[in-house]
Formats: sequence, C-alpha cells, structure tokens
Amino acid sequence: MEDINYKSNSYIQLQVVLLGDAGVGKTYILNQYVRGQQPRNNLPTIGIEFATKTVTLQDGGKIQVQIWDTAGQERYRAITTNHFRGAGGALLVYDITKEKTFENLTRWMEELKTAANKDVVMYLVGNKTDLVERQNNSRKVTREEGQQFAGENGLFFEETSAYRGTNIAQCFEKLIEEMYKKKNLLVTQQQQQEWNAQLKVIEAPMCSKC
Repeated sequence: MEDINYKSNSYIQLQVVLLGDAGVGKTYILNQYVRGQQPRNNLPTIGIEFATKTVTLQDGGKIQVQIWDTAGQERYRAITTNHFRGAGGALLVYDITKEKTFENLTRWMEELKTAANKDVVMYLVGNKTDLVERQNNSRKVTREEGQQFAGENGLFFEETSAYRGTNIAQCFEKLIEEMYKKKNLLVTQQQQQEWNAQLKVIEAPMCSKC
C-alpha cells in the first residue's frame, strides 16, 4: 500500500476518520501514512484536515481513501462530529503516556457510533511507544489494558509510534482491507437485490386478458 495519488478515478471510495483527544498524535499518524514524514509544524489541528491516498489492495485492486484528521479540543466538537457521517472506518487514538486520553475513549467511540455508518470498522491505536522506549516509567496505560478495551468493544488493536512511523502502515492496511470487504459485500448485496428484482419482472406471469 504505497501508491499516493491525489487525483484518482478509483471505483470505490472509502472514508477514514482519526479521532481522540488533542495531542495524542493524530496529525503525525496521518502524515506518516500519507506522506511518510512528520508534519511541518507541531500545532494542534484546527477543525478538520484531510488527505487522499490511492491504496493498492491485497487482490491488486485500487481504491481511493479519504483520511480525515479531526481536532480533539472540546470547542471543535460540533465540527468534528459532523465529519463522522459517512465514515466507514476510524482510528481511535490515545496516548499511552496519558491515562486521561484512554479514559475518554468510550465517549469518542459512542459519538462515532451515533454519527457514522452502523457497520463502521474501528481500530484502537495506542500511540507514542517511542516515549516509553526512551523512558519506561512514562507509560500510564499498559498494552494489556488496550487489548482488553479493544476486545470488549470489538475493535482491532495496535500500539504505534507516529514519531518513528512504527506500525502506522499496518494499522491502515488492516483497517482499509476490512472496510473494503464490508463495502464490497454491500455492493454485491445491492447488485443481487437489483438482479432479483429484474428476474421477478421477467418471470411475472402475463395477464390472461392482455
């Protein structure tokens, strides 16, 4: 998954949102995945930022993915939740060195479920492993706690370092593949319903009085 393209004619388009408290590293995650680098500045996201990437799937197909980076500050909450609508997937991000960001995950998850598609795919991401590697006692949320939360809520889970790029691509690749499976299944079901409707019209008995 490495073909970056901002003008794609891909048939299927998917929307991914990054959500979580301010300062957990969402903008770093976005930039590492789309551009392979850290953001140019370290300022908090104001409102919404997004990027587009053309992704090559395991079966060789290509789809266009829009990735929305939402602000974590309370004053932007109304703006950010509006962009949850239509999202087929989400990275739910917390900072493993700040327990409060982990405690707030339930609220973020519920807001997403309320606004997004009912079958939205969610990936729980514990970010900033690089800080723990440099100073072990800085960890406030254990990997086991993250795994337990993910298991209880039916989420995929991984710990990452957006600063170093560790596990970033893997998270997106897994998320997008799962989103594609659901999207492709939905398209197939819709096509089947259309075919069934057409067959009913063809097979309908002709009127005897006609």
